[in-house]
Amino acid sequence: MLRQLGQILEMIRFSHTLFALPFALLAAVMAWTTPTATGERITFRLTTLLGILLCMVFARSAAMAFNRLVDRQLDAANPRTAQRQLPAGILTVRSVVVFALGSSLGFVASTVLFWPNRLPLVLSLPVLAFLCAYSYTKRFTSFSHFWLGLALMLSPVCAWIAIRGEFVLSTPADISPAVILGTAVLFWVAGFDMIYACQDIQFDQTARLHSIPARLGVVGALRLAACCHLGMVLLLLALPCVVPRLGGIYGCGLLATALLLVYEHWIVRPDDLTRVNVAFFRVNSIVSVGLFLVCSVDLILG
Repeated sequence: MLRQLGQILEMIRFSHTLFALPFALLAAVMAWTTPTATGERITFRLTTLLGILLCMVFARSAAMAFNRLVDRQLDAANPRTAQRQLPAGILTVRSVVVFALGSSLGFVASTVLFWPNRLPLVLSLPVLAFLCAYSYTKRFTSFSHFWLGLALMLSPVCAWIAIRGEFVLSTPADISPAVILGTAVLFWVAGFDMIYACQDIQFDQTARLHSIPARLGVVGALRLAACCHLGMVLLLLALPCVVPRLGGIYGCGLLATALLLVYEHWIVRPDDLTRVNVAFFRVNSIVSVGLFLVCSVDLILG
């Protein structure tokens, strides 16, 4: 049983929760350290932090398991993904379905930790449906990368709502820090997903799947990805306008992030995609964790 659980966690790339989780935690730190429109501060609650962690883990696990179920036949036909657990027969469809349902129930159940704020519970099913719907997007639109970006954008926005939900509807401007951060995440994810999708350009074209590389070619996809990452940097540059506590430490972190993104595009070239995994996994992990650390330190000490 433990071995099967290990295979399931490997299947959903559990370690890649690291991409979105730091931004949810960063939004939480901003929510706790930024005064509301009335000058109040939100009291830190350990149960809220636990709720954010559990919701992130369960939501991503459910969405990834669902994605593997929906794509299992495509994965079997793609040489790059044919050895994944479902097409290779290492895991059964039933076990993955059970895991996906269990993760979905865990996600919805975890929202009670935000009580008396009812918005997380009310929004849990629509959010879960949106996350799972991504699995079908490449069948009908080349903008599937942006749908994935929107899915990860929800992590900081939902964390903010979970902590300050009672203020969001009454004062729309109050959510602007999370929206700016979330939109930066959207462009960041869409950009690196385009880079990653360049590996499957021939398969996507043969299988009539939609993706930016399949539509624009590798050169066009890398250029659009670079534009997305430029948009991310510009949005992060604007973040101190709504979160004045961000200062020099954040500025240094943002500069380092911009340099890392430049490095990511330098090592992935149209005629050499051998280092896509380095760009996708290592560089982006450093970006997400690094931004969380420098922003949190600046907000707490500022």
